[in-house]
Amino acid sequence: MNESIRKYMKVGLVHFMAYPYTENGNGPILETLKKLALDDYFEVVEITWIKDLEIRKKAKKIIETSHMELTYAGMPRLLTTKQNINSLYEEERLLAVSNLKEGIDEAYEMGALDFAFLSGKYSIEKKEEAYRTLVNSTKELCTYAKSKGNMKVALEVFDYDVDKCSIIGPVELTKRYVEEICKEYDNFGLMVDLSHLPQLRETVGESLIPVKDYIIHAHIGNTVIKDKLCPAYGDTHPRFGFPDSENDVEEIAAYLKVLLSIGYLNKKNRPVVSLEVKPYGEEDPDLIIANAKRALNLAWDQV
Repeated sequence: MNESIRKYMKVGLVHFMAYPYTENGNGPILETLKKLALDDYFEVVEITWIKDLEIRKKAKKIIETSHMELTYAGMPRLLTTKQNINSLYEEERLLAVSNLKEGIDEAYEMGALDFAFLSGKYSIEKKEEAYRTLVNSTKELCTYAKSKGNMKVALEVFDYDVDKCSIIGPVELTKRYVEEICKEYDNFGLMVDLSHLPQLRETVGESLIPVKDYIIHAHIGNTVIKDKLCPAYGDTHPRFGFPDSENDVEEIAAYLKVLLSIGYLNKKNRPVVSLEVKPYGEEDPDLIIANAKRALNLAWDQV
């Protein structure tokens, strides 16, 4: 592509993945957030919960002062607490939904563009029951978010049998789910992630084209699925070019081409496309971020 990447998307970075010691809502949030704010490659930063109110205020100030935008990822609120919004135990479900509602409040407080979450684990025997429970929980979240303002709500599509083992999930069920929610709610959509496609055993076209009208957020990441004994196996988002991993420049380019062909990438209403990478072992987070930027630049040249 000869034109600037900025004409077609707002490039973001998932802050708590690049700096994983902030994922639990604590740690050096302000110091690491400032690093990203000083890097004009990124227009958007994706944050998660920040438990301290004063830290949240300072974080919001950093983002506003640097002319960045932010999105809010509610996934760590569920993953670190092992909560499940499609639990068939009502007390557990309500606890998870309440947690996400607090996240929605925090996202509004921070001025987020959207709020994302993930579906939970399920049993094959009671899959339909778990699906109906997920639909009910999603509608509850969409209603709550709409009562507060115009912020979008997104479910991120994860694997269903590799790592997170979320019910959403394979593209057929994803399509059924998003169509059902969007019949009633105009503030809902999907977040897709390149790193999850190999885990779903779906090509870019198979995974994205059937739900193209509902995609409101996109991630670019990597995964290792060839070797279950590898410490980076599963949904760990290693750097691009990691040994025996699935995604590098060529795969990113193919992903971007499909996103462009379905109209997600466009000049009129530039969408968010965020890099999601995590240091492996003792790797330096800043080097991992540099790796991701180079990979995206090289991939864009091939679009």
